[in-house]
Amino acid sequence: MSEPHPTERRAGTRTMDQPLLEIRNLEVGFQTQNGFVPALNGIDLTLMPGQTVAIVGESGSGKSTTAHAIINLLPGSGRITKGEILFEGRNLASLGDREMEDVRGKLVGFVPQDPMSNLNPVWSIGFQVEEAIRANGIASGKDVKKYAIQVLKEAGLADADTRMHQFPHQFSGGMRQRVLIGMGLAARPKLLIADEPTSALDVTVQRVILDHLATLTRDLGTAVLFITHDLGLAAERAEQLVVMYKGRIVESGPSREILENPLHPYTQRLVAAAPSLASRRIVSSGQKLSEADYHPPTSARGMDLIKAAESRAAKNEIERADDSAIVVESLSKVYKIRGEKGEGRHFKAVDDVSFTVQRGTTMALVGESGSGKSTVAKLLLRLEDATQGKIMIDGADIAHLGGRELLSLRRKMQPVFQDPYGSLDPLRNIGNTIAEPLVVHRVGDRASRRKRVSELLDQVALPANLSTRYPNELSGGQRQRVAVARALALKPEIVILDEAVSALDVLVQAQILSLLAELQSELGLTYLFITHDLAVVRVIADQVCVMKRGRIVESSTVDEVFDNPKEEYTQGLLAAIPGANFEFGR
Repeated sequence: MSEPHPTERRAGTRTMDQPLLEIRNLEVGFQTQNGFVPALNGIDLTLMPGQTVAIVGESGSGKSTTAHAIINLLPGSGRITKGEILFEGRNLASLGDREMEDVRGKLVGFVPQDPMSNLNPVWSIGFQVEEAIRANGIASGKDVKKYAIQVLKEAGLADADTRMHQFPHQFSGGMRQRVLIGMGLAARPKLLIADEPTSALDVTVQRVILDHLATLTRDLGTAVLFITHDLGLAAERAEQLVVMYKGRIVESGPSREILENPLHPYTQRLVAAAPSLASRRIVSSGQKLSEADYHPPTSARGMDLIKAAESRAAKNEIERADDSAIVVESLSKVYKIRGEKGEGRHFKAVDDVSFTVQRGTTMALVGESGSGKSTVAKLLLRLEDATQGKIMIDGADIAHLGGRELLSLRRKMQPVFQDPYGSLDPLRNIGNTIAEPLVVHRVGDRASRRKRVSELLDQVALPANLSTRYPNELSGGQRQRVAVARALALKPEIVILDEAVSALDVLVQAQILSLLAELQSELGLTYLFITHDLAVVRVIADQVCVMKRGRIVESSTVDEVFDNPKEEYTQGLLAAIPGANFEFGR
């Protein structure tokens, strides 16, 4: 029997009378200053009732465009130019705005990948969830608040009744994402489109959310369409897998079959680039990576990027031993939270945290969403003031710095935030966004800044013509690469990366992590890497601190923590990683 064509693998054994969703020869494009640009080129996809399908592919491959086209929420000048989107036999592509309002939320739920842009910053979380419940006619009167609390608890917010009165800026990125997930599930839709629904979530909360989605699929017959870059999640949670590349489907079929034995060269590259718990620290080669290195043609090259940590020179380790770039001592941060009737209570986000980062090394802070990781980053950057404790940068206490001294510190220490949508100015084009630190710190003239911007775009694998475009014209992964480029503009000594690769597909993630390793080797950079992705920690960090409810519960070398975790909490984090025990077809 001959091997099937990559796009013709047999579907699973599941049999249903009629498809819930059937996309036929869908084409979508966007009108730009340079003419009409096609984004989807003849997409065909079938989703049965109760089935879970994952769409994977690199940033810009058309994953999110497919999701937005289904519910007629294409951004900007995007429009469907050809094809059908049949939901229960009805062509959604031909419906008017009012008819689509009856479909969205009630029949088709949607969880976007951008929690900050989809939550109104001036309304409380409770008000926004209740508004969605009323709009979908799920509950009325006093039952609305009760149902809102229930929805948020199902989405993983255990203290939902207290959190209802807070505002989006008081939530971590993962907590904001859970709010959107709760809103998407509120009406118990027949189809839930989840666009990177767990990219901002730690692995334990991710498991809660995914278990809840599995329950809906089983008990209510809800189908789930995942848009994700997490191949472990696809292997563990999706029955069918669709691989997209440049607006086309290049491979589709049963998830495990594809990931164990990828046939298409692009799928093979994706699988080869995916980090896992079996990976080892990326080691700088001492040479500038070429385009071929960024996009390894074979799985062997993908594995070569992840070399054994033992190969690093012992001499460099000795030189670093007593050279501390960051010293944090007994750091605490207390917030006052407004209560329901105006009374306040105190919440300790960071509780007596101490750690040291040696110059030229990478320290990872890991833990569940809300454990205090991002708050530590804000305190280090002096975006917020500590309640107590000390932060020493190159031996100097930063607590009392101001004016030029604080400006000098920020030139030395640059951030990459976890939310590329909220951290990029929508009114500033990409070139000016990346050049902004150079302008603020008066580095170079206009010509040299333009040259530096081009260098940075090349470093993060973005085309030079992107410099004239705006954030809303870029995918989530492209925006995150812009954020990384901006942070590197001043060639800082310390970079604080808050979920810096969480929005990136595995190919670009591997590229950025390799780039960070090369820059660290070349420039002696020090990284504080905040993440919930433990597989990424494995390949980028030297030391790791595990945080729980504002405190550090375990701290050691990466190999020690991963190979021999002492705390039950750390063991639980490692066990919850999607697809941790899945054998990818390297």
